[in-house]
Amino acid sequence: MKESAKAQHEVDKANFEAVKAESKANWEEAKLSPKQRQALMRQEREEQKAKAEARTAAAQERIEKIRSAKR
Repeated sequence: MKESAKAQHEVDKANFEAVKAESKANWEEAKLSPKQRQALMRQEREEQKAKAEARTAAAQERIEKIRSAKR
């Protein structure tokens, strides 16, 4: 039990630090000019698109692996 509580404390501490850093990032982003904000949003969209494409490719690989195992 003691070990589990200690591990949970570490998780809680890490989550708190992440929220604190995200809050600071949001504050800094709010101070950007409209042009800078547009560039940031464009970059974020490109990153999201790349992640989605990677997830799609990984899913396709899994599908092919399962199909080939059935044969």
